[in-house]
Amino acid sequence: MRLPPAMIGHTEEVLREILRFTGPADGTLSRYFREHTRLGGRERGVIAEAIYGLLRNKSVYASFAESGMGSPMRRLALLGLADAAGVDSLGGLDENEIAWLTRVMEVDRDHLPANLKSNMPEWLWAKMVANFGEQDAMNLATALNTPASLDLRVNAIKANREEVIAQLAQAPIIAEATPYSSLGLRVIKKPSIQNLPLFKDGTIEVQDEGSQLLAQIVGAKRGEMVADFCAGAGGKTLALGAAMRNTGRLYAFDISEKRLAKLKPRLARSGLSNVHPVVIAHERDAKIKRLAGKLDRVLVDAPCSGLGTLRRNPDVKWRQNMVGVAELNVKQAAILDSAARLVKGGGRLVYATCSILDEENEGIVTQFLATHPDFTLVPASVVLDEQKVELVMGDYLKLYPHVHQTDGFFAAVLQRKKMETKMNKQDDESPVE
Repeated sequence: MRLPPAMIGHTEEVLREILRFTGPADGTLSRYFREHTRLGGRERGVIAEAIYGLLRNKSVYASFAESGMGSPMRRLALLGLADAAGVDSLGGLDENEIAWLTRVMEVDRDHLPANLKSNMPEWLWAKMVANFGEQDAMNLATALNTPASLDLRVNAIKANREEVIAQLAQAPIIAEATPYSSLGLRVIKKPSIQNLPLFKDGTIEVQDEGSQLLAQIVGAKRGEMVADFCAGAGGKTLALGAAMRNTGRLYAFDISEKRLAKLKPRLARSGLSNVHPVVIAHERDAKIKRLAGKLDRVLVDAPCSGLGTLRRNPDVKWRQNMVGVAELNVKQAAILDSAARLVKGGGRLVYATCSILDEENEGIVTQFLATHPDFTLVPASVVLDEQKVELVMGDYLKLYPHVHQTDGFFAAVLQRKKMETKMNKQDDESPVE
């Protein structure tokens, strides 16, 4: 079935706005679709696929678009649509455009220069090659430029994984157990799950397996006091609450009331009552100070470049730069320093990012340990063994899509040395609301 000629104009228009990189691509697309209600479901799907394909392959497509008739933006739109739906599906093309598209789509991309083939910004590709070597960097780039699978987490207080697999099969949706997370499911294809009873009642949540593992290595137990220091919309918060079997006290801190608002409906579905969302003004808010030295475990899922999530958010690599990363490093160090104050003697602090850059990961942890002699690094290999996760790691948890089929994640587990302290009884476990 041919796509209407107007599809090219729509794709070109929204692409022009997205390539300004003033905000996330998904938000721009959603707004465009809200403003153009006459676009049908199939048309929206093709436009979205074309846009995301262009963002993943921007370096190669931009080089192709330098040749041919018409404007470069139209040529980019045509390349994205041809990749998403096929040249034969496009209506409104003249003979020259059909001939050009057919020729370009048949180019052997395996023999392109590595920096072009990687479809990464020059600064990022240089860092990847320096960190991984060219071949491994290319394998990583290829994986990051491939759409992610749909992973689910089973809510352990409502069901077990085998029960959910059986119920999904009746939908019918085929899902298989993830290799590392004991609660993870990987769904074959990408069906819509929002209307499934299992989703509506909080039995399943959409969550990448890597994100599930980050929550798991926190090791939160029944009856403990725990904090998710940068909770956001609460995906890891919900995983922590279920791991605590809905006991103890779990604080979900965030500076954004809007982000925490997204947690509320998910929290209601989850059945958890041990989660306490708290909006804070900054990392040294008085609400945090009241809990100094009292928490068993603190997770810092730090604000980061997001370069480990390119399978889902390919525009991030074009919106990020070295100046932005350097600014994030300052923020990451400050947040980790503040969160450390909450941890009691013998308690654990987990620093995590969804980045593949050393300066956001090992660099921040090394700096922290140099200035906080009361903390020691617990090797990820030890923590994974404690959690019965069959995954070979060294000192840090490092997950990559080309190796583990997850988003790119980093985590370090830091333990505070036990100290003899005298606590005033009236300060014991002061609640924060």
